[in-house]
Amino acid sequence: MAWMMDTYSVAVGHTVPGVVTGKPVSLGGSLGRAMATSRGVAHVAVLAMRTRGIEPTRATAAVQGFGKVGRGAAQLLAEQGVTVVAVADIDGAVYASGGLDMAALTAHAAATGTVTGFAGAEDIDPAALLELEVDVLVPAAVEGVLTATTAPRVKARIVVEGANGPTTKDADAILTDRDILVVPDILANAGGVVVSYFEWVQANQAWQWTENDVNARLADKMDKAWQDVVAYSAEHSMSMRQAATALSVRRVTEAHKLRGLYP
Repeated sequence: MAWMMDTYSVAVGHTVPGVVTGKPVSLGGSLGRAMATSRGVAHVAVLAMRTRGIEPTRATAAVQGFGKVGRGAAQLLAEQGVTVVAVADIDGAVYASGGLDMAALTAHAAATGTVTGFAGAEDIDPAALLELEVDVLVPAAVEGVLTATTAPRVKARIVVEGANGPTTKDADAILTDRDILVVPDILANAGGVVVSYFEWVQANQAWQWTENDVNARLADKMDKAWQDVVAYSAEHSMSMRQAATALSVRRVTEAHKLRGLYP
């Protein structure tokens, strides 16, 4: 992204840090960007728990994926007092009924390249992670893992989509019919895009916010988005996914009409 900014800047004759986002902090990137998607996932997961009357400090969670999004989400959920009992990566999965030591697991994964073989847990079949009896399931790896075949076996009360498209259309209908709250990817993993917007704002201001400022503003944005989607869902008797999509389309349509002829 630094190269893209540099190439564009050379073409126009002056530095334009706001032309792209995701840049290194030293070249106009935003503090907090690396954990932003994970932070958004964890934040709405806590909001979803409270919506369902679940106290986070008494909740359990399983996270599929231990990469850029899943690892951070698991760490942040643990910081909120959630007992993360299982995580999976491309090589396998680990489970500890009393909760995983996230700091130790992160160090193990960094040293070995995988979560498997972690001394503080037992290795399990990665597919079994989706069926664990937990309060929150976070699919944060690849798309299409919750299908018409796997959805009937999900025991979680809440599914928070950290990955893009982890739930198929058929699975979404099954989970909704079973009264499992699905927080859609368009909302749950929006934290990275939100902080990219913050990066653009900072570039245009020629100013850098502190990481605390970024995180606080992200929390405000996620809170507002959550409240808006929940309200729209209740008002129109829609699922969270339907509400998030319909609300987004309505906002774009309204803006387009207000702009006039040229847009």
